Parts: sequence; C-alpha cells; structure tokens
Amino acid sequence: MTPTRRRGQRLDDAILDATWQILHEAGYARLTFEAVAAVAGTSRPVLSRRWPTRAELALAAMERAAPPVAAVPDTGGLRPDLIDLLREAVNGFGAVRGEVLAGLLAETARDPDAAAAVRAWIARSTTGPAMAAILARAAGRGEIPTADLPARVLRLPFDLARNEVVLGGLPLADDVIASIVDDVVLPLVGAAGRERPGSASGSQDS
Repeated sequence: MTPTRRRGQRLDDAILDATWQILHEAGYARLTFEAVAAVAGTSRPVLSRRWPTRAELALAAMERAAPPVAAVPDTGGLRPDLIDLLREAVNGFGAVRGEVLAGLLAETARDPDAAAAVRAWIARSTTGPAMAAILARAAGRGEIPTADLPARVLRLPFDLARNEVVLGGLPLADDVIASIVDDVVLPLVGAAGRERPGSASGSQDS
C-alpha cells in the first residue's frame, strides 16, 4: 500500500486501528512495525517515532480500545462494590487483550523497554483510584477501620485479576472474582461483619 499523507490524530488513529486489526487477526506474536505500516498505509519510521517499541504500540492500541476503569461502583456496600469493580476491570480485558497481555509479559523477560512499557501501563490502568474511593465510602459507613492503605493494597484486586486472566484466560468466572474479594481483599482491609452470600449471619456462643 502506498503511504498516505496524514498528520496528527488522523494518522495516530489509522496506526492504532491497524495495530488492533492485526492483534485481532494474528495475535501479538505476529505484530510487527512493518505489518502495521502496510495496513495503515504509512512507513515504519513514522510508527517508531511515535511508539519506539512494539510493546508500547500494542498497549496504546489496547488502551484506545478499552480505556482504564473510570466508573466507581456505588451499591451501598463494600463487597458488592469490589465485585462490580473487578467485573468491570476484567471485562475491559476482552479475549484479545488477554492474549496481548500474555505476550507482553513474556516479552518483558528479555526486553527492558517492554518491561518499562508494561509497568507504565499497569500504573495507568490500575483500579487503585476507584479502590480508594470505594474504601473511603466503606470507612465512612464503618465497614472498615480506615481507608488509609498503601498503594500496593489498592492495586491488589487488579493485580490478582490480571494474573488470573494471564494464567487461565477469559472469561474469568464469577466465583474467582468473589474469591479474590472474600478470601484476600476483605480480610486484608479489615472489613467488619464480612458475610458471604448464603452464610449464616452472626454467631452464637454454645
């Protein structure tokens, strides 16, 4: 295809559309600057000036197709808020995103630039800000003793869900999401009066 003269956002959109098309049709392993340039009708130097590595290009296309979690669930309870937040985060992966992420993580072992790109993407796409808002409301209701928690704790639900997607693929079952919340997150944040669906409420002395 003969390169087409475009600039700015139009050119970026064409490149990212082409990248996403290749990821859908061929997967991350077959994503190359040459292939994207051919589909987008541009040249390899144009791509590499904008995205120096294949990892950065793939992540830019993935973010454009699925922006980071923005909505903050507000069901009135900590547990359902956390479950809704994780569902939204997992739905944002999609099947192609899971395959891309697995390929990117494999590439980080041998490419420091890819590792840096993935770390930056994780920082941008983490559920941390939404977690902070959910925990602040829960602390105000008295469900947890404090919302003043380390950033690593705020990232934890997203990190665990992402690892499940990479290792097991999609879809991520509801019971896996519930287990992340019930077995890890709620005990970690010190939630009071935790109760799983179907469990007996409270306890009695014998």
